[in-house]
Parts: sequence; C-alpha cells; structure tokens
Amino acid sequence: MRIGEVVEKAGASVRALRYDEEQGRLQAGRSPGGQRHYPDTAVGRVRLIQQLYAAGLPSRVVREVLPCMDSDEERAPRALLDQMAAERVRIDQRITDLLAVRDRLDDVIAIARDPDSDCSHMQ
Repeated sequence: MRIGEVVEKAGASVRALRYDEEQGRLQAGRSPGGQRHYPDTAVGRVRLIQQLYAAGLPSRVVREVLPCMDSDEERAPRALLDQMAAERVRIDQRITDLLAVRDRLDDVIAIARDPDSDCSHMQ
C-alpha cells in the first residue's frame, strides 16, 4: 500500500507516517523507484499509534509499548507497566473532568434556549 492510501485510510498525515517510520514505530518497504510501500496492517498500526498519542503518551512510551502490543510473548518491563497504569488513571480523571464540563455546557445551553430565562448576554 502506498503512503497516500495509508494517509487516507488512517486519517494521518504524510509527515506523521514518515516520522513514525523514522522512529521505528512503522515499517515500510521501498520500490525500485524509492517509493514507500506499507503492509496492509499499516492502517491499523497508524490508528493505534494515533490513539496512544491522543491518550497523551509521549513518543518514547509509544515506542516502548508497541512491541508488547505486537507480540503476546514480549512482556513489558515493570516500570513501563507502572507508567501505563498511571497514564490510565490520568485519562480516567480527564474523562471525568470532560464529562463535568459537558454537563455544565448542557446546563448553559438549556438556560440560553429557555425564552423565560434572563440570559440575554449569552446571545
């Protein structure tokens, strides 16, 4: 699969794919003309990398955790497991915070839409 196909299917940028390849998180072969060719599994891999980044993991941790996700036989070091557990706690707290913000926004929207409310400053 060519780089443009992976970009389109995974929703990533060309720059992100090249960077992940540089960092050893993504593998690509080369055609005789030098074009990158990715395996069919690249789309899922790129999506996984994006999810890990979106969760707030730094690239170093993403690089460390990917081999553990690729193989059932490779075990993550204890320090990495502890870091991942801490990240999960952080993500849970962020979700809680975001849900609270959403609820407050719902309240504000409901008040602003109520014709009887004194919320003229919100329009």
